[in-house]
Amino acid sequence: MGFGFRRGASLASLAGLLDTLTQRFGAIDALAGTQSMRPLVQSLGQARCLNVILVADAHLPGVTTLTQSAQSLQARGTGSVAEAVALLAAGPGAQLLGPRHISTDRQATAAIAIGTSL
Repeated sequence: MGFGFRRGASLASLAGLLDTLTQRFGAIDALAGTQSMRPLVQSLGQARCLNVILVADAHLPGVTTLTQSAQSLQARGTGSVAEAVALLAAGPGAQLLGPRHISTDRQATAAIAIGTSL
């Protein structure tokens, strides 16, 4: 499960998304974020006993995503950070299970991809 979030996002924002997506899709094998997201994603991983996969921020530009956010394209070079992170963490040939989900406080997004690494 890949995350994207604003600077003001809290651990509760990410935890809420994890709970929502676990209810919808079943057990999550690992969490993923970029190196710049490491502290918050790692905190959630430790709290939930889940492995955390980190991807390089530099790999986000050009990743094709289902969602095309103009803000994300301008800031990070991809239509959805959460979707791009999920795809990168899942490995070559990964596929999204659907578009990103947005936290209730609108501070974070998450997406699930299946592939060789997850």
